[in-house]
Amino acid sequence: MTTVDRPRPVPAAPLSEGVLATLGGPLTAAARALPATAFDGAAEADRERTLAPGLAARLVEAGFARHFVPADRGGSEGTFTDLVTATALLAEGCTSAAWWAALQAAHGRLAAYFPEAGRAEIWSGSADVPIAAAVVPPAGRMTRTPDGGARVEGRWRCVSGVEHAAWVLLAVPDPAARPGDFLVVAVPRADVTVHDTWHSAGLRGTGSHDIALTEPLAVPARRCMGFTDVLRQSARTDVARCHGVPPRLVAGLAFAAPAIGAARGALRAWAAPLADARTGPGAAQVSPARCEVLARASAEIEIAESLLAGAAARADQGPVTEQAVGRNLRDVALAVEQTVAAVERLYRAGGIAAQEQNSAVQRAWRDVHTLAAHGALNWEAAAAEYTRTELPAFAR
Repeated sequence: MTTVDRPRPVPAAPLSEGVLATLGGPLTAAARALPATAFDGAAEADRERTLAPGLAARLVEAGFARHFVPADRGGSEGTFTDLVTATALLAEGCTSAAWWAALQAAHGRLAAYFPEAGRAEIWSGSADVPIAAAVVPPAGRMTRTPDGGARVEGRWRCVSGVEHAAWVLLAVPDPAARPGDFLVVAVPRADVTVHDTWHSAGLRGTGSHDIALTEPLAVPARRCMGFTDVLRQSARTDVARCHGVPPRLVAGLAFAAPAIGAARGALRAWAAPLADARTGPGAAQVSPARCEVLARASAEIEIAESLLAGAAARADQGPVTEQAVGRNLRDVALAVEQTVAAVERLYRAGGIAAQEQNSAVQRAWRDVHTLAAHGALNWEAAAAEYTRTELPAFAR
């Protein structure tokens, strides 16, 4: 008989006294009821390579899908700070659930740029509509139709949460477009074929499978938009702030926030036996080596929190400049590097217990390494953009 250790329950309050502990909003308040449930399902999601349908539904009900949906479609038009804080809180229990939830918000924000008739169709019954997406890089093939729409076919990779989605956003190269532009289309989830391809080391519960349109699918003009249209609309000042910032200023936030919570959860799981041993009968002293691991890892996580909180604040209310974009790219990428360092430290110091199949530390170690490999979090690219935008200031 195999004995399975149950994870320790996650308290409602954030682990650290970092800056994120003081932030948040309505979405964070809703998420505070979710971490314990998500934690109970983390091992199952990891094993089954998808979220349980009930958990996916609860995340939608909590408000992640509608967080950036326009108010005229019943959405929240929420803040990036609230999303980052709520996502990190959820990831203390299950990184995959947090990843899925954060992308629901991000995809709703992208869908908000479709023509009005397209938005009305996507959110015809409710703003709580789960949306999957495959946007970077563009894939597949398309031909334009006389009505301004497109016929689309092909295959797209790594579509997180597609099994629970109602709609899928697909990026397709447009031969007639200017360099750098491409077409984004919205198609019903029922029209795509899902291929069971997601067998990753980490973030296993995200169900990021490949999808395909094996036959050309007609997509009406109301559900088509060029990426340059997104850029133009995101420069407007007469819309909600969440829709009036450039994609590069905010793209990494949704991908980075789960890393904060994953690192918090790993730190708690690693430190809990030490706390139990020190406070229980025959209390033992914590060795200097373990004191150093605890202190360094907790500091690295709090540094990452501060960096991400600052990036979210700039997205919510700072000046929209090239310098802000460069700084956000730098800070988001560095925040993730800090969480990877912290979890790596905990994993190496965790001994055989950290390597057990059901170890929260081992699962977080896999998750943050997989997460950090995402292109939106590439440190070299972020450093290059920061240098390009900020270097002139050092000459003054």
